[in-house]
Amino acid sequence: MIQIKVSNPNLTSTFPEPPQHTMNDHAMTIGGRAHTGRNSFAVCDPATGEQIGRAPNADRDDLDAAVAAAKAAFPAWSRLEDVQRQSAIQKVADLIEANQEPLARLVTQEQGKPLGGLGSRFEVGAAVGWARYTASLQLPIKVLQDNAEGRVELHRRPIGVVGSITPWNWPLMIAIWHILPALRAGNTVVIKPSPFTPLSTLRAVQILNEALPPGVLNVVTSDDSGENIGALMASHPDIRKIVFTGSNATGERVMAGAAATMKRLTLELGGNDAGIVLPDAQPQAMAEGLFWGAFINTGQTCAALKRLYVHDSLFDAVCQSLTDVASRMTMGHGIHEGVALGPLTTLAQHDKVARLTEAGRSAGKVLVGGESLGGRFFAATLIADVPPDNPLVTEEQFGPVLPILRYSRIEDAIAMANHSDAGLGGSVWGTDTVRA
Repeated sequence: MIQIKVSNPNLTSTFPEPPQHTMNDHAMTIGGRAHTGRNSFAVCDPATGEQIGRAPNADRDDLDAAVAAAKAAFPAWSRLEDVQRQSAIQKVADLIEANQEPLARLVTQEQGKPLGGLGSRFEVGAAVGWARYTASLQLPIKVLQDNAEGRVELHRRPIGVVGSITPWNWPLMIAIWHILPALRAGNTVVIKPSPFTPLSTLRAVQILNEALPPGVLNVVTSDDSGENIGALMASHPDIRKIVFTGSNATGERVMAGAAATMKRLTLELGGNDAGIVLPDAQPQAMAEGLFWGAFINTGQTCAALKRLYVHDSLFDAVCQSLTDVASRMTMGHGIHEGVALGPLTTLAQHDKVARLTEAGRSAGKVLVGGESLGGRFFAATLIADVPPDNPLVTEEQFGPVLPILRYSRIEDAIAMANHSDAGLGGSVWGTDTVRA
């Protein structure tokens, strides 16, 4: 066993010895065939820094080949009877489910989230659920007007090749969110996963192609050390829509790159979700839910709770209940059963979390955590009485740190929650659901 003790006397984290990895080298899939490209890049386990595989490093020619394959497959796929596309996506769901455990282990190895709990098995299970739901969707003709003046109908039609650019925090589930609605509507897809987590997407696309005609779903991977494949996708004349999940800064570049070709865009960017605890809430009863609302995937979730506003009358009780939950959470290599929290996926994210934690520490009170545990591990951290203008509150930390702020009037809590350039989500906690 490896035991790491930090300066906080209330925190001791124990890490089992890391597992020995099998190398995971996967090819791109272009036009239904494996494609290795000219070069490759290393993919590492964030818990150990150990290389776990290599992914192809695509160039402009690889992207052009993938887009050409998708464009060539589009006419036949878009002309299929709707029930045939529906059946194909149902088979996709079956294939993901049949490969659930190896896909989950691959996600844990490259992204870091634990296998159990709200981790990789949960992620792959959610991908199966989303796939089945997407297969069930209907695209009926909608009658907008039918009277003596005339009849107007709305017909939905596929638009062509859809480009998907996915992040590293939920690599497989978000890929399914992007891919399957596009396919269900009759489009074809070229997907580019994050260079930090490409392996699970490469393998999933390979599996999904067992149920799809060649060229309908293609994948390219790149670490963008040479040509920026994401930027090339945004400006590619034969990609008619881009779906992107990631940071605001990258989303702005995607939008700018898509302007010249008038692409349609779906952008899901950064969030800074606020939670408000009402005076009638029950601190102990809701503590577990509050904790996982903030710390799911070690806080690396765009819709996670990132700042918590608690009424004066419950402030101490909520802080104590959350501290009790946080203190008993295990952190370590996610491949081991029983681990609750894994590492931060990237070193850059670890450094950002450390910086924002220091900003919060300088103005508030650390209740638990507040320390790096070495490598990319950062302890689950709660900081109370953080001022509303502190960077830990105003910026998206995207990690296992939660600032807790107090309020006296509900109008003040609502104003503080809304005082942000970021959107995405939010939550209200209480027993009176009508008031909430």
